[in-house]
Amino acid sequence: MLQLCPNGGRGPDEHPAVPSTPDRLAAEVAAVTSLGVTSTHLHPRLAGGPETMDPDEVGAAVAAVRAAAPGVEVGVTTGAWVEPDPTRRVAHVLRWGALGTARPDVASVNVHEDGWLEVLQALTAVGIGVELGVWSPADAARARAAGVPDEVRRILVEAQPAEPGRAVAEAGRILAELGEPAVPVLLHGEGEGCWAVLVEAGRRGLATRIGLEDTLQLPDGRVATSNAELVATARRLLGGNHRGGVAGTAEAESR
Repeated sequence: MLQLCPNGGRGPDEHPAVPSTPDRLAAEVAAVTSLGVTSTHLHPRLAGGPETMDPDEVGAAVAAVRAAAPGVEVGVTTGAWVEPDPTRRVAHVLRWGALGTARPDVASVNVHEDGWLEVLQALTAVGIGVELGVWSPADAARARAAGVPDEVRRILVEAQPAEPGRAVAEAGRILAELGEPAVPVLLHGEGEGCWAVLVEAGRRGLATRIGLEDTLQLPDGRVATSNAELVATARRLLGGNHRGGVAGTAEAESR
């Protein structure tokens, strides 16, 4: 599976192609479906402002993407930097349950953040799948000790070091600590280490992701023009390891 992460915490001030409105998010996702992207990870924003978990804004972003790219899995974040108070994060998630067709398919939950289990339980209560964020070997040990709940759709392993060699080595340490989880793993990096980790994910037969959230640059150091250029480049690097379409996704995640 190849997932698009079109914006993250970035805004148009960092790159003019970073989408910050529902319409722009929808256009970015629609532009890459022909390249085999079957999932997207969004960071909805208040109009002209910061990231938000507000149900109205989350619903607007999800609905716009779903209309523009039917069949693409739509995910959002529950990161503590968006809402530091765990109680408020849970309250937002519970309100997402009333969004109907604008409800996210999945949401990421980072195991190093206070209240992560409560947020996970709230997502489960309203029928939203969980992407479990694991950013370090310690996170992996924490997740393994807690057990991976049935509601977790996949584990998101993020190798954070910027230097490519260190990023790949860190990815290996995290994956070793995870062992063999009963759910699929999506491996990705960020910044300068992003592309090396993407290639490592392909080598291991794991799902991965790409987009302006993770990097603004192509492997040769040039600034990417768009999310679509990043996705096209990822496809070339991954070769036949990641096939597009629903069938390819299901087969990849069953391994």
